[in-house]
Amino acid sequence: MHRILRSIAVFSVFAGAISLGAQTANDILARHVTAVGGKDVISQVKSISMETTTHAGENDIPGTMVILDGVASRTEMAINGAVVVQCFTAKGGWMVNPMAGITVPTPMPDDQYLAGKSQIYVGGDLHDYAALGNKLELLSKDANTYTVKLTTKDNIESTYVFDAATYLVKSIARKGKFQNQDVIVTTNLSDYRKTDIGLVVPFAFSVDFGGQFSLSVTVNKAEINKAVDPDICAMPKASPPPVAGKSAPN
Repeated sequence: MHRILRSIAVFSVFAGAISLGAQTANDILARHVTAVGGKDVISQVKSISMETTTHAGENDIPGTMVILDGVASRTEMAINGAVVVQCFTAKGGWMVNPMAGITVPTPMPDDQYLAGKSQIYVGGDLHDYAALGNKLELLSKDANTYTVKLTTKDNIESTYVFDAATYLVKSIARKGKFQNQDVIVTTNLSDYRKTDIGLVVPFAFSVDFGGQFSLSVTVNKAEINKAVDPDICAMPKASPPPVAGKSAPN
């Protein structure tokens, strides 16, 4: 009997090793989709609206984040009386950042837009990666994590690290800029919670800009499928210049 039990134990370990070895990027993604609610739940999500607090140094900055799935996203923060806005749409992006001297709505540089446009999708560029023209590759795996590289059709590369126990995303890293310098921007996600519709989303994340600067964000409230006017993501038109001889309206 002892020999039989030992043989069963050895076979179980061996079978487990085979299962782990057969794990592919698509297998990991399928388990991830299940972990965040499943395809049926994800397909029901048309918008996500969040109220946030960004912690940068000693400052707590209130803000909002809105995603209209496949259409647009808008992030807004109020810093020392100035409003910082960043919008992505399916066709382009724009921003307002008085802290950087950008006081009027200004089109985003192409490289910044391409690096961030996946924000218009509820699952980023991951969930429907093939339909979006993206490619997925398993880079490494160990007892605790799976590391997967996603390459978009625009050749933007992102490295996703999944928790091997939960299949939730632990971190995302991709190239970015900080003060006009090329850096690796790493976002760490945590405090996953299930929303009323069944979608699981992170309520906390931190962002590291190549070790030069970091901040963290707390999601105070998340609402799924709240009615959102898509025009909030359209870039406002610049005010026309004053006509000579006419005074500005009061």
